[in-house]
Amino acid sequence: MIFTETKIPGCFVIDPEPRRDERGFFARLYCPDEFAAAGIPFVLTQGNLSRNDKAFTLRGLHFQDPPFAEAKLVQVARGAILDVAVDLRPDSPSFRQWTGVELTADNARQFYIPEGCAHGFLTLTVGTDVIYGMGSKYIPGHARGYRYDDPAFGIDWPHEPASISAADLAWPAFVK
Repeated sequence: MIFTETKIPGCFVIDPEPRRDERGFFARLYCPDEFAAAGIPFVLTQGNLSRNDKAFTLRGLHFQDPPFAEAKLVQVARGAILDVAVDLRPDSPSFRQWTGVELTADNARQFYIPEGCAHGFLTLTVGTDVIYGMGSKYIPGHARGYRYDDPAFGIDWPHEPASISAADLAWPAFVK
């Protein structure tokens, strides 16, 4: 695996190193030893699937509040997304900044989002399946979020959402 840190400290794009043959390829997607060697303290605790039928479906911006903060390892199994992380850590040099990466079934990339960052994505194709590896399990009552279009973050989404939940539209604005 090739780990590339983004402008947000602790956020990594992870590219597979496929071993190809006449059948296709095989690639390692998670190895705790390789993550640790890259300085990523991630242990897979829970796995989730997000199926999205429509193009331009937006989910987010989501996080869990401490002490239940969660890291995420995101990958697309079918389709494509723009995956976004927003740094919510007040002591971080990239506080309130965002970074995004296009994840597709074809590029097999992963995006690691550390604790203390909000996460959201916009599907770019019809029929997109997103797999989440979670560093903490979901704890009812501790889910939080901010609006996807909050001017405090200035995320440059490539398209207006065609589908977004009422719950995601109801998240508050970020206030420092």
